[in-house]
Amino acid sequence: MARRDFDPATVTPDGRPASKSRLFDPVAEGPWRGGVPGLLQQTGITVLAYGTDEIGVGPRLHVHPYDETFIVTQGRARFFVGDAVIDAEAGEVVLGPACVPHRFENLGPGRLQTIDVHHSPEWIQTDLDEA
Repeated sequence: MARRDFDPATVTPDGRPASKSRLFDPVAEGPWRGGVPGLLQQTGITVLAYGTDEIGVGPRLHVHPYDETFIVTQGRARFFVGDAVIDAEAGEVVLGPACVPHRFENLGPGRLQTIDVHHSPEWIQTDLDEA
């Protein structure tokens, strides 16, 4: 079924060129595989890649002044977003609303891989627990 959500004749391109950036090196070690700041691609989102093979491991509790969308691409995760606890698996998406503390961890078995979309042209974060 064809979609027609808007009339293309009613909008004009804003002049930005198409661009390409490397999000992550697939053979790199460590949980933070890379990121693309929105400023680099002249857009309002920053994209990060996170992955770990360790069960129970994930980013520390933190907060952003903007929304963050998590896309689980491999494995299973438990997200702690404010008072909510949300289990998600590959193919599912979780929202962390602006100014709500959040973290997640690998539920296993196996690898957890996520793509984390920060609704900001740059990554801005305050960690809420000690290292």
